[in-house]
Amino acid sequence: MNSTPSQDLQDLYRGFEFHGVDVGGDVQIAAVFGGHGPALFLLHGHPQTRAIWHRVAPRLAEHFTVVVADLRGYGDSSKPQGAADHANYSKRAMAADQVALMKILGFDRFDVLAHDRGARVAHRLAMDHGEAVGRMILLDIAPTLAMYEQTSDVFARAYWHWFFLIQPAPLPERLIDADPAAYVRDVMGRRSAGLAPFDPRALGEYTRCIALPGTAHGICEDYRAAASIDLEHDRADRDAGRMLQMPIRVLWSEQGVVQRCFQPLHEWRRVARDVDGVALPCGHYIAEEAPDALLASALPFLTASRR
Repeated sequence: MNSTPSQDLQDLYRGFEFHGVDVGGDVQIAAVFGGHGPALFLLHGHPQTRAIWHRVAPRLAEHFTVVVADLRGYGDSSKPQGAADHANYSKRAMAADQVALMKILGFDRFDVLAHDRGARVAHRLAMDHGEAVGRMILLDIAPTLAMYEQTSDVFARAYWHWFFLIQPAPLPERLIDADPAAYVRDVMGRRSAGLAPFDPRALGEYTRCIALPGTAHGICEDYRAAASIDLEHDRADRDAGRMLQMPIRVLWSEQGVVQRCFQPLHEWRRVARDVDGVALPCGHYIAEEAPDALLASALPFLTASRR
């Protein structure tokens, strides 16, 4: 993996520190670190990297010690070869990476703000390591199990990549690797706002990282795990009656597929005891499309326990 942050990433996170942390199992997680106060942990989604938080991290760092990480398989983090059962890309394994990262950085307990795939990792992290999580904000997802069990024609057409990326290797990897930059532009540009909201440096970071060796495979393994072993873990939680206990705020986009195809609050209240939330006036990439609206909702929620 690349241990030196790109110039674009350094420009986006001026005043922050950069770390590559060995978390065990020959996996290193790339992270950005800055600010002061209680720990707040940020996780990105697909096909992005830790760069997504560049418009909100400086403001959050006025209140929190902010840690921003790349998921296993993404960005500058390690990209191991997937196992036959995809277990090493399960959200359980990916969550364990991030808990280890936070402990190594000195944080046994922290709040979480996570988007898209990172929010799915956060869901599993909070279920498996509930003692570590104070409060959690999840952006523009419904629970994975609910989304697969309620898949409709409208959802499948809009989230075609869910079903493309889970195809057996090496077909989707080969197609992504044929033109990685085009994959990023097409996937992100087809959302409601197109490519206009993205800082060119952030977009450059996404295209740089998806072209790194192993990224296409890591992304596919993330999705293959979500369609297999992750569902087993989620069904086991449901069958055992396990619920998330910490306060959770769910925010989703008014213009997105989650709003159109699901009932986010209803679905999260089936797996968590203390949930509120609202739709924001933007598309899927909330932290980049509507940073002020996100901060207006996130900061009062995250600081509530400190009043």
